[in-house]
Amino acid sequence: MKDIDAIAALQDPVRRRLYEYVAAQGREVGRNEAAEAAGVARTLAAHHLDRLTEAGLLESGSRRLTGRSGPGAGRPAKVYTRARAERTVSLPARDYRTAAELLAEAAEEAGLDAGLCAAARRRGEALRGSGEPCGGLEDAMRTLAARGYEPHLEGAEGTAGAGEPVVGAEGTAAVGEPVVRMRNCPFHAVAERFPPLVCGMNLALLEGLLGTDGAVRARMDARPGECCVVVETSKNNIH
Repeated sequence: MKDIDAIAALQDPVRRRLYEYVAAQGREVGRNEAAEAAGVARTLAAHHLDRLTEAGLLESGSRRLTGRSGPGAGRPAKVYTRARAERTVSLPARDYRTAAELLAEAAEEAGLDAGLCAAARRRGEALRGSGEPCGGLEDAMRTLAARGYEPHLEGAEGTAGAGEPVVGAEGTAAVGEPVVRMRNCPFHAVAERFPPLVCGMNLALLEGLLGTDGAVRARMDARPGECCVVVETSKNNIH
């Protein structure tokens, strides 16, 4: 299926709500859960979820949602996750990805990491404009969401990972200390080929965007399937 056909599948408002809900969870979602979240009947949700799978926007599988196994555990249920494939549409046709990969390759070969990071930090500061550095994690999440990072809070009370230590490149944070992780990297395709270069650029960009002397800080903490950067409360602002 062509990318434009796949994206056109989101024109239906119910289908789009279902896709957005599944994509936001970062885990497998069953039909009942998706239907309840979208406010539609299970049969209608199942129809649209399968259409999204056919379009290549979701991936489907099956597992027992009860957590039990063996006799009496029930039949496996169909579950859905966001597809890993990237879909883009440009009219007229453009190929910025190839240009980005060529520039990244040249920068890596020339050892221009420091210059790239400096430029990225300046760009982040320009995007922030005259605004103050982020005043907290909620402020940071709004800023990151606007840039397409799909942030979610982890480690705080009532969230996934509550009460678990947050382990990063600079050691283990206090138990239950919240961090903002991001389910999407806007530079994913290029970062896969040039991870040190592009991840360093991404960190510098977010340092400029969020500010380095405010209530939050960005640091590297790569985890499969997510952005390589996390955002946490700045140690200078913990009293």
